Amino acid sequence: MSSELLDALTILEKEKGISKEIIIEAIEAALISAYKRNFNQAQNVRVDLNRDTGTMKVFARKDVVDEVYDPRLEISIGEARGINPNYVVNDVIEMEVTPKDFGRIAAQTAKQVVTQRVREAERGVIYSEFIDREEDIMTGIVQRIDSKFIYVSLGKIEALLPVSEQMPNETYRPHDRIKVFLTKVEKTTKGPQIFVSRTHPGLLKRLFEIEVPEIYDGTVEIKSVSREAGDRSKISVHSDNQEVDPVGSCVGPKGQRVQAIVNELKGEKIDIVKWSQDPVEFVANALSPSKVAEVLVNEDEKSTTVIVPDYQLSLAIGKRGQNARLAAKLTGWKIDIKSESDAEKAGIYPLEKKESDYDDNDEPLLTSIHEPELSE
Repeated sequence: MSSELLDALTILEKEKGISKEIIIEAIEAALISAYKRNFNQAQNVRVDLNRDTGTMKVFARKDVVDEVYDPRLEISIGEARGINPNYVVNDVIEMEVTPKDFGRIAAQTAKQVVTQRVREAERGVIYSEFIDREEDIMTGIVQRIDSKFIYVSLGKIEALLPVSEQMPNETYRPHDRIKVFLTKVEKTTKGPQIFVSRTHPGLLKRLFEIEVPEIYDGTVEIKSVSREAGDRSKISVHSDNQEVDPVGSCVGPKGQRVQAIVNELKGEKIDIVKWSQDPVEFVANALSPSKVAEVLVNEDEKSTTVIVPDYQLSLAIGKRGQNARLAAKLTGWKIDIKSESDAEKAGIYPLEKKESDYDDNDEPLLTSIHEPELSE
């Protein structure tokens, strides 16, 4: 071993940020194990790596005792004083026991320790980089596919895209470039492990932040997202600036902004609705594209009864209840949809008709919150 090792450690400290002293201590600890393993020694030893020359020496450490029971660990007071008359019982004496071919073992051990520490440091750097990207969107390249995961290269590391997080309407092939949402970054013994998703609602939110400058700069805010990946999604948006149309901002000129997101999600339909603090208005908006005649609100149960024209019932409920289900997730309110004729039979509709409640085409206008009054 020579000063070349110390020079290499100095370079590593500068380039990788790994403490030179920590590596030296790790080498010394590893050399103790290597000495005991290769020379069948069980005594207490210490390895010293000279910080100036890079040379290594092995010292056997023995306790000074009156009576020796284990000569590998103990030395008699008489023998100790033969080395140095100042020794007393309970002192620890060190004697050099460096084997002749210890240099070769030391070189191999040092190489292993340095390689391991460099690998650990690189893993730490990768973990630190990606833990800050949790719940963010990244572009990756599909590397390989098996029955459990799609392995997506994110540059320095491969991320795992589980089957449950893959969109059902997508087919993935090696070398495909896809956008993924980082759901979790874990630190494991084999290094950081990253899980990504194509179905998470956060992916839709981040895509809108990329495509819509008003969302990115905070002029327009995404209030909530509900998503059934690959089929249909709904987002609610709001702006405190009265001169900004939040829905129009997300749609973009000729629908270009939302269309770019639809293309990225392989044709997934997206409903953009205006958020409102008023549950009547918000629930009605969330059931878009259907028309709503009345929204009856039960504040205590956080539930609503939505009355729609008979011809709008199937549209309001949606295919397999999807529209109503997504609207409920979007608003956080339970939604029970009834047609006007069913509501009339239940005695909860129509409410007292006022001329101001209807437009010029005799279409009902949403005006206020009503508690449902069910007939006996």
